[in-house]
Amino acid sequence: MPISLRHPAAALLTLTLALPAAAQDLSGFTAEPQTPSGRFLTATEVKPILGATQASWIAVREFNGQDLVYVTQIWSWRCGLVQMELSLNGAPFEVWPLPACHEETASPAAILDGDGDPYRAFPLGSVQTVAVRLVYDDLSVTGAEFPRAMVLMP
Repeated sequence: MPISLRHPAAALLTLTLALPAAAQDLSGFTAEPQTPSGRFLTATEVKPILGATQASWIAVREFNGQDLVYVTQIWSWRCGLVQMELSLNGAPFEVWPLPACHEETASPAAILDGDGDPYRAFPLGSVQTVAVRLVYDDLSVTGAEFPRAMVLMP
């Protein structure tokens, strides 16, 4: 069920809190055990955090004549996810790869050299809306849509 929030920098932010799993094909995934480890490795552990920080999932930054779309917040809690998809300006959703979870380290969700950059570049002014869909490792699905003004970095 969508809800709307007012924000001083934007007219409206629409959050879709629970998308039905039928919204996409999950046949290639298997639900993982949800035993909490205290290391934020499962949906059970990261879903409340990602839910509470949903308004910060993405950011748009104008830099060097481009729009940069950042997904740093999602990457920071990726260990309980199996997939992240984004749709820009109403286009079809596209899978954006998530770096591996570094379970052998003290900080499994740290963004390390070799993980790549948590952003993609687009022509300046071209990103007007960003929709995000997350698939957790328990195979639940959630998402949100953000207008540019709501996520544009100053």
